Amino acid sequence: MGLLQLILLSTFLSVSVTSESFHAMEDEALVVKCPQDCQNRTVKWYHTQTNQLIPAEEGGRIHSSGRFLWFLPTSKEDSGNYTCVTHYSNYTKQSTVSVMVYLHKQGICFPSQIRYPNDTGTLTSGRIVCPTIDNYEKATIVKWYKDCKPLQGPREKYSMGGKYLFIKRPQKTDEGHYTCHFTCIHSGNVYNVSATRIFIVKEVSSPMYSQIQYPTDNAVIQVEFGSPVNISCGAFLGIGKQNIAVVTWEVNGIKAEYLNTSRFHEDHQFFMRGDRGYYGESILTIEEVKEEDLLSNFTCTALNEIDHVMVTVTLQLKVPCKGDNHSTYTTIGILVLLSIIALLLILYQFFRIDIVLLCQRIFKPYKTQDDGKIYDAYVIYPKNRTNEANFVEYFVHQILPDVLENKHGYKLCIYGRDMLPGEDAANALEMRIQKSRRLIIILTPQLIQCEEFGYEHQIALYSALIQNNIKVILLEMETIGNYAGLQESLRYIIKQQGTIKWKEKHKECPHASNSKFWKLVRYHMPLRHKPSQLNHAV
Repeated sequence: MGLLQLILLSTFLSVSVTSESFHAMEDEALVVKCPQDCQNRTVKWYHTQTNQLIPAEEGGRIHSSGRFLWFLPTSKEDSGNYTCVTHYSNYTKQSTVSVMVYLHKQGICFPSQIRYPNDTGTLTSGRIVCPTIDNYEKATIVKWYKDCKPLQGPREKYSMGGKYLFIKRPQKTDEGHYTCHFTCIHSGNVYNVSATRIFIVKEVSSPMYSQIQYPTDNAVIQVEFGSPVNISCGAFLGIGKQNIAVVTWEVNGIKAEYLNTSRFHEDHQFFMRGDRGYYGESILTIEEVKEEDLLSNFTCTALNEIDHVMVTVTLQLKVPCKGDNHSTYTTIGILVLLSIIALLLILYQFFRIDIVLLCQRIFKPYKTQDDGKIYDAYVIYPKNRTNEANFVEYFVHQILPDVLENKHGYKLCIYGRDMLPGEDAANALEMRIQKSRRLIIILTPQLIQCEEFGYEHQIALYSALIQNNIKVILLEMETIGNYAGLQESLRYIIKQQGTIKWKEKHKECPHASNSKFWKLVRYHMPLRHKPSQLNHAV
């Protein structure tokens, strides 16, 4: 029946063959429009290859509806040519359209063929139209993509309205392939459609009245004979890159490029800022200022398509200011003073202990107020309960008193030496610790196992840490290691202030009070006190 109809049609047919291509992705809806003006006319669609009439029933996957041919959804087998035939009163007209359906491929979100005509925008505004959306019933845009990635950016940058995507102040980075994904409803069913087009940003220039921003007209520039000088001129020339843009210098009406190049040189640069303003700058360099330059007029001209403006400046010999030398000398003096202070601070950091001890020796400062103390330091050390020679006890009873008491005038309290016969040991210890200004603790590995002077330790550390009325000097006579076996209170003090370490080299001359060890001990000792009439040895 279809073949018979075509034979009859060909009898009266006035053929006008046109061709248009339609591209789509597989499993998406596609509507094809007949290229003819078919208003109020009967249109029939045929498979061009088979001449088979395409039914108009909406239930079919492929069906016609007047001027439109629907694919709901597309299939790879739908690729081919289709013919729309329009019936007029005494003739018919036919057009052929081409349909190409592409399969989805991994890594390719759209084939290069499925690109609709470009949309363009300027640097002030941009608008992208979702292609073909008007051909579909009840179409709603779901999402926009740029270069196959979901559109991202600040909310004020992008906005959607109907079939449009608006871009506020688009830049060159906004150029690319924009894909709109939308859905349409046909006969109660929902179908997906995607369409892609390229967005291009075109720069639009807008000439405006040029403005010279610097220098000001009739400005005077201070110079010195024989010295070089740069004279800069900057001008605003319009919005966007200008077709005509000139910023140049003249000297007494002669362009700088025609002057003596051994003395005059001109550099130009043009640039655009974030506000899209187009600016030009010209720098005139005079290699050596001469007396004749003081009588010359230097004119800067800025020119664009609309107008030109000029400013003129002159040169004036710089008069030395009397205050300049004074200011220079003051600056140099301040810098020298700061350098000396910095050097003194560095020297003090390295020689702090020697400086303090030297001052004490020269000025012999004494504390004369009565603080209720009798001893400068109380010495705690592990006692030796054997008859074997012990260096620690020799150090405590011989070396320590010799250096601190005999040579430097300190008064020590040493257990065993300064205890009176018949005294209550506990009360005597507590009283003598309270009457001491410093607490010297001798640290050795034996201190970890020794428990005999635990009470002595408790009283001393209580005064140092809880009452905070006595300072501690820790003398590490032998290497202890990581101090893990010591009391927690001792570890805390070590962490806060460290220890003074007795090294093997000190044994060669243990009484040398100018060694680093004894300097550190004396540095931590209190200032010597003048004897008070109320202070009596216990």
